[in-house]
Amino acid sequence: MESIIVYGSCYGSAEKYAAELSVRTGIRAESFKTAVIPAECDAVVFIGSLYAGGAKGLKETVSKLKNVRWQKLIVCTVGLSDPDDSTNTANIRKGVFALLPAEWHEKAEIFHLRGGIDYSRLHFLHRLMMKLLYKNALKIPEEKRTAEVKAMIETYGAKVDFIDFSRLAAVCAALNG
Repeated sequence: MESIIVYGSCYGSAEKYAAELSVRTGIRAESFKTAVIPAECDAVVFIGSLYAGGAKGLKETVSKLKNVRWQKLIVCTVGLSDPDDSTNTANIRKGVFALLPAEWHEKAEIFHLRGGIDYSRLHFLHRLMMKLLYKNALKIPEEKRTAEVKAMIETYGAKVDFIDFSRLAAVCAALNG
């Protein structure tokens, strides 16, 4: 059986992680839009950028997986917030599990990776959404701001890159374990 890396990326961070994981593992990486998933897979790795609470392409990938016999399912989310912030990752996990069939919850391994943002490249709607989030964040009293809110305020309007390929070591270990 073979394995596949499926990614959903709008601005490139998830695609970069998928490409790097492909190099490290020898597993082919394809966009969720064009990925053809074999009927039987050793492992399916999904890497998707977070937008408005969902991972880009996860819903479509789950739909394709319903007719696939897989041994291992690994879901990696890519977002701006710190992947070591347990409150943040708990919210992300809840969103991921909402898209996975209940019988997959115990079998799926979930990882969180940090991406980047370049406000000059954002589509109009994403730029507008970020502006609204920023304005609302500024209204939150300083003592009530989460680490995620503080980071968003600090980086608003800038180009930041938090991609850390060393975090793929845990994904590789899950693939091999």
